Amino acid sequence: MSYNLLKGKKGIIFGALNDQSIAWKVAEKAHEEGAQFTLSNTPVALRLGSLDELAKKTGSEIIHADATNVADIEKVFERSMEIFGGKIDFVLHSIGMSPNVRKGIPYDDIDYPNFLKTLDISALSFHKMLQVARKMDAINEWGSVVALSYVAAQRTLFGYNDMADAKSLLESIARSFGYIYGRDKKIRINTISQSPTRTTAGSGVSGIDTLIDFTERMSPLGNATAEDCADYCITMFSDLTRKVTMQNLFHDGGFSSMGMSYKAITQYNKSFDECE
Repeated sequence: MSYNLLKGKKGIIFGALNDQSIAWKVAEKAHEEGAQFTLSNTPVALRLGSLDELAKKTGSEIIHADATNVADIEKVFERSMEIFGGKIDFVLHSIGMSPNVRKGIPYDDIDYPNFLKTLDISALSFHKMLQVARKMDAINEWGSVVALSYVAAQRTLFGYNDMADAKSLLESIARSFGYIYGRDKKIRINTISQSPTRTTAGSGVSGIDTLIDFTERMSPLGNATAEDCADYCITMFSDLTRKVTMQNLFHDGGFSSMGMSYKAITQYNKSFDECE
């Protein structure tokens, strides 16, 4: 069901890869709600994914870009404004990758060049987007920028590795830039801390299936799906949330407020019975 929440709005969606991607779901939902947008990802990701299908489905243009490269980001904003004949209204940053996680390198024996790549791809790219957009005056007043985060920015989760540090930095950038952009241009910047989700990137985290089962048992509402997250992003892009900024918004079925649930302790007790 469509509510026309984004009718007449224009935006840029970074990070869609395939139909498992949260960014993909956001694009589909934004299209349903009346938005126009461009899609951007790296040339390598475009070869590995199926972004052409999404572009055709939503009538969007794909702009190849490395989000760690300022010149590439400038190209994305310039081309997007050319297509739409003016400024945009929303941006989604759905980008994250850790070479250390991919290679199974533990946090206490971390490869530092890999660590710097993690921070650059997963967090500094967000700062670069915001800085480019501000210098180009590319976003309309009361526009909205959202980046996807995770509770590992606040709590230690085994296997999430240096991505936790990157998410912490991502959320800090949202607050710091949110003040400046809000003060000067009435533009809001927020992060959404999503439930563990079986995306292409999420599937690379060690023990993801166990983690998803645990958070499902812990969360009173259950895990939020990629589709649920897309709905939340749409509300953040809409005019219904014009005074929300500099926030990390937990979208996790209540997991972030839980200590121990009935379902989790029941399963935990079963493990004791098996040991005996």
